[in-house]
Amino acid sequence: MSRSNHRLFITRGALAAVLLALGVLAGCAGNPAALADIRYDLGPAPLPGSTGTMPAIKVLDVTAPATLDTDKLVYRLSYADSQQTASYATSHWTMPPAQLLTQRLRNALSSRGTVLTGGDGGHAPVLKVDLDEFEQDFDGQSESHGSVTARTTLFVDGKVVGQRTFLARAPASSADAAGGARALAAASDDLVAQISAWLGVQALVAQQ
Repeated sequence: MSRSNHRLFITRGALAAVLLALGVLAGCAGNPAALADIRYDLGPAPLPGSTGTMPAIKVLDVTAPATLDTDKLVYRLSYADSQQTASYATSHWTMPPAQLLTQRLRNALSSRGTVLTGGDGGHAPVLKVDLDEFEQDFDGQSESHGSVTARTTLFVDGKVVGQRTFLARAPASSADAAGGARALAAASDDLVAQISAWLGVQALVAQQ
């Protein structure tokens, strides 16, 4: 083959590659579902259990570190001993996990008594929750679970009367974003139930 024919062959090959790439891009543009961003929340709230009543309590907004103050659905490849997290490109929460957990916690506790926010007046015990972990952990390429960890602090008359770290885990039904979202929702409900039970054995009566 002559050098001119060789150059022509390469040029035609490059052109074919470009046309193929354009065709793929056009296909994606013509299929909105391929680029759609899926939004998840924690789903319907579970029915309240018979855990008894309690006095009014102020539940502050759940706080979270900067890495969790986002709507990203975060995962970690634990089976690869990864020290880094990543997030799904086209799957997000409807709002940051701390906000979702705030809603869940207040909703659950409101079935037992009056729940106030930090901005409400009145004299009542104060519950502060700091979210430390909210991610999908992959134990293997096809196995994962939702992990939620939070530290709670209870104040009565401005003094700390109780503090505890809670951990909740729930297996994922599938090793993808949808499975991770469902697992994290289940783990969140478990965490809320643990906090609710813990509050049930705390001294919540504030001195007048």
